[in-house]
Amino acid sequence: MAGLRGSLYFTMLVTLVLLGLLSAAPNVAEAQAVGVCYGMNGNDLPQPSAVVGLLQSKNIRKVRLFEPNRAALQALGSSGIEVNLAVPNTELQNIANDPSTAGSWVATNIQAYPAVTFGSITVGSELIPGDQAHLVLPAMQNIYNSIQGAGLGAQIKVSTVVSTSVTTGFPPSAGVFTPEAMPFMVPIVQFLARTGAPLMVTVYPYFAYVQNDVIGLDYALFTANYDVVTDGDLRYRNLFDAMVDTVYSANEKVDVPGLQRVDGLDSAARIPIKVTESGWPSRGSSSGSAAADAKVYEATVSDASTYNQNLVNHVAQGTPKRPGTSVDTYVFALFNENLKPGAEIERNFGLFYPNMQPVYNINFP
Repeated sequence: MAGLRGSLYFTMLVTLVLLGLLSAAPNVAEAQAVGVCYGMNGNDLPQPSAVVGLLQSKNIRKVRLFEPNRAALQALGSSGIEVNLAVPNTELQNIANDPSTAGSWVATNIQAYPAVTFGSITVGSELIPGDQAHLVLPAMQNIYNSIQGAGLGAQIKVSTVVSTSVTTGFPPSAGVFTPEAMPFMVPIVQFLARTGAPLMVTVYPYFAYVQNDVIGLDYALFTANYDVVTDGDLRYRNLFDAMVDTVYSANEKVDVPGLQRVDGLDSAARIPIKVTESGWPSRGSSSGSAAADAKVYEATVSDASTYNQNLVNHVAQGTPKRPGTSVDTYVFALFNENLKPGAEIERNFGLFYPNMQPVYNINFP
């Protein structure tokens, strides 16, 4: 009987292929909702080839690079790891003002690495609002046009990175863009909606927790076993979901003229959100005396492990506003980076020490 079942299965498979009904197998990297941020702000970090081996050994199939790095891109070639590559803020002015500069950037940093699986390019990070905010959309458009011209539009999405501070409003359904961000965010959301690209967002419940004395640690760490926030029919038991859904709500309040109706909705933007950074430090403290800190908190390995493991386990489920819609997320960060400026916590977000030993163990799906 086993042989008969195998023969029947083979016959059905061949028939489906001949009929063109068998869809291609999904890309493994695309199916994974979680990646890591591979920062290089340290003088004791391992060689990129060793880093790629580490990623593969931990089943991490997506990585974000904050700038093009030749050694890292060469090591990632043919690895099966999908790359989210950033255009650094320092390059935006030239790219925004000159389409040929955008073309050169794409040729040098994308087309020169045909063995690398690029999934997206982020043009600028957390520049809205600010002095460079006006450069973001023109730079995005020039990079997008260059990607299209290179025949890579079906593979690579072009977006930008914003922080959750571009929104305001509570509960999450009341989310809107702030008056300062609105003039820049509306045309960017319209652009993303028309090009089918996600908005990239940095989401840090850690900072919201230490800067707000009414937020409980269990709500920030995904450990609350009760409804903390009620928003109409939606219930929130973790801060991450509430922060993401606030951005979803702000996006949906942007009208996109000419956008095709989806699911009976009007022309409101229904673009996806991807989280380019989220993490929790394992060491360092908030004093409660700093201007931004509302409470005293000492970071611990236990809290960092709890947050990041719960984050990894959670994001594929979606949020209350978009249940079942995965929020692709990059954990910040792969390594502790000893040259990062600022408070001690900034140098202690890593999952691994520079010697590639784990700060704590995290299991990736």
